[in-house]
Amino acid sequence: MHRLGLALHMSPSRNIIVRIENEPSIGETVVDDNLRVIGKVFDVFGPVSSPYAAIRPTIGKPEDLVNRKLYVLPKRGERRR
Repeated sequence: MHRLGLALHMSPSRNIIVRIENEPSIGETVVDDNLRVIGKVFDVFGPVSSPYAAIRPTIGKPEDLVNRKLYVLPKRGERRR
C-alpha cells in the first residue's frame, strides 16, 4: 500500500480530486486508511511538478473523504520502488 495523497474536493462529475504524492497508474484501486475500497484511479492530470488524480468512487458518500489521505493498492504481482 502506498500513499496516493490528500482528497481535495469533489468534481462536478462526482469524481474525488486528489493532490498526488506518489503517481499511480490509471485503474489502480484506491483505499482509505481503514483499507476500505473507495474506487479506482480514473485520470491523472495537471502540471508535472504537482499532478492531480481523479478517483471514480464506488462508495455511497464520497464527499465524506474530503481532507483525508487516500492510498493505492498496487496491482497484483507488481512491486513499487
